[in-house]
This record gives sequence, C-alpha cells and structure tokens, in this order.
Amino acid sequence: MQPSPTRSLEIGTVSIGFPVVQAALSGYSDLPMRVIARRHQASYTVCEVMLDQFLLALSKRQKTKHFLDIHPDESPVGGQLMGAEPEQFSAGAMKLVEAGFNIIDVNFGCPVKKVLGRCRGGFHLSQPSVAIEILRRTRDVVPDSIPVTVKMRRGMDDSSESRDAFFEILDGARDAGLAAATIHGRTVQQRYVGPSRWGFLAEVKQHVGDSIKILGSGDLFSAEDCGRMIEQTGVDGVTVARGAIGNPWIFAQASALAAGKPLPPPPTLGEQAEVMREHFSLCEQTYTVDRAPLLMRKFFIKYSQSHPEHEVVRLDFAHLRTRAEFETVIKRHYQADRAGRYVPRHYYRSQAEE
Repeated sequence: MQPSPTRSLEIGTVSIGFPVVQAALSGYSDLPMRVIARRHQASYTVCEVMLDQFLLALSKRQKTKHFLDIHPDESPVGGQLMGAEPEQFSAGAMKLVEAGFNIIDVNFGCPVKKVLGRCRGGFHLSQPSVAIEILRRTRDVVPDSIPVTVKMRRGMDDSSESRDAFFEILDGARDAGLAAATIHGRTVQQRYVGPSRWGFLAEVKQHVGDSIKILGSGDLFSAEDCGRMIEQTGVDGVTVARGAIGNPWIFAQASALAAGKPLPPPPTLGEQAEVMREHFSLCEQTYTVDRAPLLMRKFFIKYSQSHPEHEVVRLDFAHLRTRAEFETVIKRHYQADRAGRYVPRHYYRSQAEE
C-alpha cells in the first residue's frame, strides 16, 4: 500500500476513519471478536448476521441476550440483518436500533443453500422489486441519524439478467437513501469458490460515483491485499472477512502500510498468546465460563495458523474443553517467545465455506 492512498471513510453521519474494517461473519463476529479487532486498529466492525424473526423473538435469557450486547470499546459498530418479508425486516431493524448499533446493514449476500431456500440473503438478488422494497422500508423506519447500508454479491450468477438485477437493486439502494453498499466480487452461485472479481468493483464504483459509498469484499487475506483493492478499484473502503479470523493484526498492518511504514513483522508467539488470553476472557464474560472453551475452539484453530508448527498446535486446540487445558496448550507451544509467521495464503484457498 502506498503512503496515504485513502481518504477517511464516512458512512452517512458516522465517521469511520481508516477504511479497512471488519466484515460481518456468521458464527464469528460476536462481541469478543469485534472488541479484539477494534483493539488492533479496526476502525469499524459489523456483528454476525441476525434473522429478523430471531430478533423479534429475542428474549433477555442468558443464552441469547449476548447477540445484542455492545461493548463500550467498540463504537461505531454495525448490526446486520437478514430476512424475507419487507415488513418483518423493518421491525427487526428497529430492534438493532434500540440495542444501540450505529449502522444498520441489510444482508443480500449470504450464499448458504439453506438461506437461499428460505428466500433470504443472496436470494433477494433475484427479485429486485422485493429487495428494493425491503431497503426502502428499512430506511423509512430507521431514524435519519442512523445510516442504513446493504451487503451484496455481484449477482446470482454471471448471466446478463443477473447483472441487470444487481444494478437495479444498487440504484434502488442509492435512491432509497442508503449510505453505502458492500460488494463481494463473487456471485451467489460461486459461494467461495474461484477468485473474487475485483474488476467488477471498479465498474460499480465508476457507476455510482460519489452518490453512495462502496466497500469492497473478497480475497482480502493480507494487509497488502487491502491496499491493492483500494488502489485497483477506487472503492471507498474494504471489509476484511475470513482474513480477520484469528488474525486481528491485519488491521494494524494495513494501517502501517497506508502510512508509508514497513509491513510490521508477524506477531511473536508471546504476542499471540496474550491476544488469545484476552479473547478467551472476553468470551467468558460474554457467554459464561462454562460455555467459553467450546466456543473458542474454532478461533484458536485460526489463531494457530500464525504459529510455525500450526498442524501440531491446531490438533491440541481442537480438543480444548477447559481454560486450564488452554493454558496447558499455551505453555506447551507458546512459552518460548519465538517469531510467528504471516498466515500462509494457501490456507485460505483450501478452507471450506465459512
């Protein structure tokens, strides 16, 4: 990333700052992950997507109340919503407003088959009129002081009909008063297979000009990727998804490159252990001590990718059941404060869909 190639990102009335942010990640971007990202220079984070029906039925029970929890350290934070019916969608959006989220993000990008089968997520890219009605109703019900944004893929597939539908929805989002659109460079049909088409992001940004902010998504696995996407496409910002799981250091690394500084070295094993302990403690506070170890397994497996002996460390984390067992793994593999490593790129290429 060249020195200062980016402008400070503003989404509606919300000042974001450095335009490399953490994406919504289903099953991952809960309060603990978001707070860790913010403490490592992510300027904005988005919670994991929530169904409108789930939000409307949400109670204050211990097992569910955490979905709407916001940490004092993490503002601004976005709440992401997914559903099928325009009326229910807008009601769900108000639950996120009442919880204190600074931005409301509408998900039209999820490619998971069971989501599509229930006419949610990426399915809306096949029905522009319904999609635009959802966006209009959501914008109408959410207070003017709170920006509404949308997450989209570049279409259901690569047909001309799908392309036309995409731009009809994008134009509808702009006309409805949405502040930004996050565009993933793959189609719904692609899911996470094959490359993300960054050239399409450049086309989108050229199409809308300055009328709506465009954030790019797809294949952002390193700090250098974040800078390249902004430089090559002209988007206003980028959202890091899989590249941020177990790798919160990517945000500070991208910030350093943007400032014209050398790429910071990968975190040492001691630094990795410190962040994992911090993440674990946040998880205990959010979910209870008993639930935290099982919930942290998937995160520790990702963190282990920064360890030179990843495969061995990964196996030890995969069987974690208690905090004491976690500390045993840390003592075994992280006690010597050796150099860590950047996550090898092929790990992302080989990952199954998140």
